[in-house]
Amino acid sequence: PKTDIVFLKVHKSASSTVMNILFRFGETHNLTFAFPQGGGFQLYYPHHFLARFVQGFSPLSPRRFNILCHHMRFLQPEVQKVVPSSAVYFSILRNPVQLMESSFVYYKGASAFSRVRSLQEFLSQPYRYYNPASGDRHYARNLMTFDFGFNPDGDVSPERVQLMLKAIEASFDFLLISEYFDESMVLLKEMLCWDLDSVVSFPLNIRDSSTKSPLPDSAVEKLKAWNRLDWEIYTHFNRTFWERIDRHIGRERMRREVAALRERQAELARTCLQGTGSVAPKDIKDSSLRPLQHGGARILGYNLKQGLGAELERTCRRLVTPELQYSSLLYKKQFPP
Repeated sequence: PKTDIVFLKVHKSASSTVMNILFRFGETHNLTFAFPQGGGFQLYYPHHFLARFVQGFSPLSPRRFNILCHHMRFLQPEVQKVVPSSAVYFSILRNPVQLMESSFVYYKGASAFSRVRSLQEFLSQPYRYYNPASGDRHYARNLMTFDFGFNPDGDVSPERVQLMLKAIEASFDFLLISEYFDESMVLLKEMLCWDLDSVVSFPLNIRDSSTKSPLPDSAVEKLKAWNRLDWEIYTHFNRTFWERIDRHIGRERMRREVAALRERQAELARTCLQGTGSVAPKDIKDSSLRPLQHGGARILGYNLKQGLGAELERTCRRLVTPELQYSSLLYKKQFPP
């Protein structure tokens, strides 16, 4: 199994669920994480990543960490200073239309969104609300482009777009697609030589569907145009995702693997969870399993069954521990006070 990993955690793209998978794998195999200084949760985002943002990094000692997966704005020469040269680089993308709809609710306090009632209102005259000079502009435009380290207000000419796609391809071994999450997990397992249980997960940091609203077609087209760079990244890597599956796995085996993954997840859900799955924040009985609530979103969580054996309880608890709590726990383990 591959144990040296860089995961670029792109916002609002099922990346918290992937992070939980990496946390569990790292914990099980006693791997080290490149934590933010002082045990924070982001590597000085939205600044471009620097090696000195990592707790325990020193330019004088060649210490390397196994897994880098906290939110950062990608800058490969700096990343290379904190992980082994053998590290596998990957990320996950989401359709920019759903991504922006999610960002709008989650980052409602961002300067570009705070004065509008709806996403449609924003899209009708984006430059009335959007200021390219504001420090939080990236939440409102080409968020994936920004996380990959590029300018969200950059030139959209075919030449520039090609350069950007080539740069991403040069840095990353593969990119997953959140709309095909189960297929992505099978691909991840394949690329990292992991076993099925290592990529099993329950969806984390997801919001209650009551805050989701479908957009009219006219808004969808405006959204694609406004997030043109994200759209280019997404369509390109959605295509190469399927090409890679055809090359490495094949559709028939992929169907079997996805079925096995879903079956295992259903089995774990029956074993671990009270009720049928995720519940509203107010209904989570164990406060240590309550996810951070942000913006206008209602982030769901889970209740564990009572009376599980110690080993099983630990497995189940890890599957549903929200990102911030899990990160703190691993930080304390790696850097005991």
